Amino acid sequence: MKENVIKIKSFAFALNIVKLYQYLTDSKKEYILSKQMLRSGTAIGALVRESEHAESKADFIHKLSIALKEANESEYWLDLLYKSDYIDKTILNLIKLRLNKF
Repeated sequence: MKENVIKIKSFAFALNIVKLYQYLTDSKKEYILSKQMLRSGTAIGALVRESEHAESKADFIHKLSIALKEANESEYWLDLLYKSDYIDKTILNLIKLRLNKF
């Protein structure tokens, strides 16, 4: 069976988001923005997984469309965390690089 690259990359992205969330809550004591980022960043992979068992082609497209919206939202939270000085440019670029490789 051919490996699902989107599944692998979305899981790796979610793992990075979880680690970033841990850093933000432990080191920066930031709980609100990071929680939103955690939700949207991990939802991408969950939706990709759901799409594997879509009931129809339309359902498959719908689930991946929602995953794309979650990716866009995640980028928003990352930009906000950067602009509010919770993360630096290096962290922002590293995580955005992974986000843009989907």
